[in-house]
Amino acid sequence: MRIVWLALCGIAFLCLSCLSSLARDGRTTFILAASWQPAFCEGRNTLPECRSQTADRDDASRFSLHGLWRMRQSYCGVAEADKARDKQRGWLALPPVALPEALAGRLAGLMPGAQSGLDRHEWLKHGTCSNLDQSGYFGLSVSLMEELNASAVGQLFRDRIGKLVREAEVKAAFAQAFGAGAGERVRMSCREDGGRRLVVELTIGLGGELKGDAGLAERIAAAGSTKFGCPEGEVDAAGFQ
Repeated sequence: MRIVWLALCGIAFLCLSCLSSLARDGRTTFILAASWQPAFCEGRNTLPECRSQTADRDDASRFSLHGLWRMRQSYCGVAEADKARDKQRGWLALPPVALPEALAGRLAGLMPGAQSGLDRHEWLKHGTCSNLDQSGYFGLSVSLMEELNASAVGQLFRDRIGKLVREAEVKAAFAQAFGAGAGERVRMSCREDGGRRLVVELTIGLGGELKGDAGLAERIAAAGSTKFGCPEGEVDAAGFQ
């Protein structure tokens, strides 16, 4: 009887531990992808957004919007012809995104890839699965990016242009800006370039649905944790190296 009682206590303890873990660690439903444009442009000098980049343009010293993606869903309700064209990367032949003038201007600044049709691609592949219209989807994407760039995370990367940034520093900046544990919900991606390891992107886990006025801190707190990925990399300066 004592053995059975001990076994039941053990099971109960494990269940409580699981529930406690679930309470701390939510579920990632969306990913905010923030690119470091100078690193993205290395080796891509044929793209218009890369040919035109200068050291004093905003995307040389802040994160650029890559996209806002629902986990494990894409091309929701998209015609097969448009999907095929998108997969062939004929993005400028896709239907244009229609936004209010003010929002279009903010998006153009934060998504330089729109010069190559990235906005059309992101709407078709990911925005159609957001349960938002184009203005809602891009309006939220831009607002979250503006919040990221204005935070301690954005400041860290600005301060480290031309220098290394490390996992512990990035996690600490996320915790400072968005609360304890926020750094456990971000992944850093790097790539090798001529003997340098460059930071190319941060992917940030978000929880819940996109509707509503929640900011980054609340959305990050609702997400699940992830592995950080690249442990350190250089924050690239504008210009082809």
